[in-house]
Amino acid sequence: MELAYVCEWEKRPKCTHCPSIPLVCSWSCRNLVAFTTDLKNDDEDKEISHMIHIIDTEHPWDVYCISSGHTEVISCLEWDQSGSRLLSADGDGQIKCWSMSDHLVNSWENILLSSVDGDPIVALTWLHNGVKLALHVEMSGSTNFGEKFSRVKFSPSLTLFGGKPMEGWLAVTVSGLVTVSLLKPGGTLLTASESLCRLRGRVALADIAFTGGGNIVVAASDGSSSSPVQFYKVVVSVVNEKCRIDTELLPSLFLRCTTDPLRRDKYPAVTHLKFLTRENSEQSNNIIVECWSLRKEGLPVNNIFQHRSPVVGEKQPTILKWRILTTTSDLERVSAVALPKLPISISNTDLKVATDTKFCPGLGLALAFNDGSIQILHRLSLHTMGVFYGSSTASTGQRPGDESAIKRQRTGSPAVHFKALQFSWTSLALAGIDNHGKLYMLRVSPSMGQVLEMNTTLRHLLFLLEYCMVTGYDWWDVLLHVQPTMVHNLVEKLHEEYMRQNLALQQVLATRILAVKASLCKLSTATAARACDFYAKLLLIAISSTLKSLLRPHVLNTPDKSPGDRLSEICAKNTDTEIDKVMINLKTEEFVLDGPPLQSLQQLIQWVGDFVLYLLANLPNQGSMVRPGFGFMRDGASLGMLREMLVMIRIWGLLKPGCLPTFTAMSDNQDSMQLLFRLLTKLWLCCKIPGSQKMDNLRCVHMGVCPTEESKACTR
Repeated sequence: MELAYVCEWEKRPKCTHCPSIPLVCSWSCRNLVAFTTDLKNDDEDKEISHMIHIIDTEHPWDVYCISSGHTEVISCLEWDQSGSRLLSADGDGQIKCWSMSDHLVNSWENILLSSVDGDPIVALTWLHNGVKLALHVEMSGSTNFGEKFSRVKFSPSLTLFGGKPMEGWLAVTVSGLVTVSLLKPGGTLLTASESLCRLRGRVALADIAFTGGGNIVVAASDGSSSSPVQFYKVVVSVVNEKCRIDTELLPSLFLRCTTDPLRRDKYPAVTHLKFLTRENSEQSNNIIVECWSLRKEGLPVNNIFQHRSPVVGEKQPTILKWRILTTTSDLERVSAVALPKLPISISNTDLKVATDTKFCPGLGLALAFNDGSIQILHRLSLHTMGVFYGSSTASTGQRPGDESAIKRQRTGSPAVHFKALQFSWTSLALAGIDNHGKLYMLRVSPSMGQVLEMNTTLRHLLFLLEYCMVTGYDWWDVLLHVQPTMVHNLVEKLHEEYMRQNLALQQVLATRILAVKASLCKLSTATAARACDFYAKLLLIAISSTLKSLLRPHVLNTPDKSPGDRLSEICAKNTDTEIDKVMINLKTEEFVLDGPPLQSLQQLIQWVGDFVLYLLANLPNQGSMVRPGFGFMRDGASLGMLREMLVMIRIWGLLKPGCLPTFTAMSDNQDSMQLLFRLLTKLWLCCKIPGSQKMDNLRCVHMGVCPTEESKACTR
């Protein structure tokens, strides 16, 4: 692990940022990090604003601050599965739902509110939507994405009519209440509360997990290590337009460290209680870390009650029982815990392949200690995988045993240590908030610092990039580990894997792979021009989809293809360089639009015309790969998309000439649209020619046509 950057606070007049207690942090699948601080007014000691800060990890210099309006300290933050909405809960029982305004990271608004008056929230989560993938490290070399990332059978916490998952959230309070808020299709909230058990008790720590059958499991502790950790099954349903909550007590457990009389007084309190993953029933505690698993075991039955001749198909009775998996030796005081979000398969085969190839993402949990250090432990064996020696060590260059560096530190100030930790969604980055409210971003190596061959490193990074493509998660944390020398190989291998998928999956991932390629190419100066081409393709795909969405079938009961699909098919088959001949095969009735919508598209249409003109005018300069447009001129699909848009613009120009792009021509009777389409079609035809003749034909298009009267007749 190594430090990537530190996020400092902007100085405000007469105001001071201080870390909130407790300090909470949450990391979304879009690589947005939300965390809390308190804003004190220096003039009035009583006035404290509980702030929520949101940063885009790719642009950490921009910190977006939300004045939450919570009257008590914020105790929980939780992102939804899309990464666009954020829940915040406080010590007064208020739960607020924040959403992006117009999809802008720097603009947030409170859209929903629920509360359990005066009852502090200790655990909070969104209801599960039933979507769960598993990464199979064993199949990382497969060419099929479906074998690498399999869909796990998992039921949503609650469904609407037709099986659609119902949105909402669930919270646990300090008095032992579980409260559920359901978001109805109309936008209103349906809320209900219920006790976890008949005898309510104080809940100091709690965590929430989900089972494959759609049930919810709540773990609760009163904070004392001598008390059992209780587990409850929670079932949420809607009956007669009312929310219903049913709870059931599950087997509890006593910490192993408290069963030894000699060690009982050494660990008086439980400081952290977490499920290792929220989709199974593993659990860990600190300061000594214990990992437990809930399993079904056979129930021994006395011979008197056993059948002498057992019935065929009869199963042995089973019981749920907690079994300890592993435990650590004595550790320093733990100040924060971070759990992996990567849903890696932990079957024996996958674990063996991960060990052999040194693939570590998703296998470690992070512990922060009061001395400022961080350790990453294996999620099953709890052995140490990596160590970070803290911010004070990073800033002074101190190493363990460096006494001179220790003497130089100021003795009066408290030691800097992390109060909150969060892993990214691929476990390749770790965010920590220290006791002064600063945010530290750490790079976590995929091999945990073990030396790998270049091909193995590329395969690991490629595997995680493919996972981000399939899930739609942001891949910024993967880019932290990409060196400039890796960019070209990663782009080529990613393209090869993409082309091996079926056409349906290629259509789904078409824009995502362009975005991944563009972000990769930005990392190297040698491929910066290719990044411009990829971003231009993304913009053209968006414009083309917008223009095609305006087309309407002339006959409503047309069963075969949409007007946009028919336009693409006709333009792909027709190689005429005359735009009017291509229009003959189209049903112009499908392109009829009213005047105001067409006029409102004029600036977008003008941009398309300018782009085609710029592309053709720069054709002589495309002999070098370092210039923008080199890859674009050789991409037949993108050039075909431009041809389709020119045809649409031509038809709309017949309906309303004012929407056409404007050019300055050398003669009054020059048809600029016809000229652009003719040159673009010749360029498109050259891209369809395989082999070494392509470059020669590209030059012939420009040298034989552009330098003469046709190229000079059309200028912007």
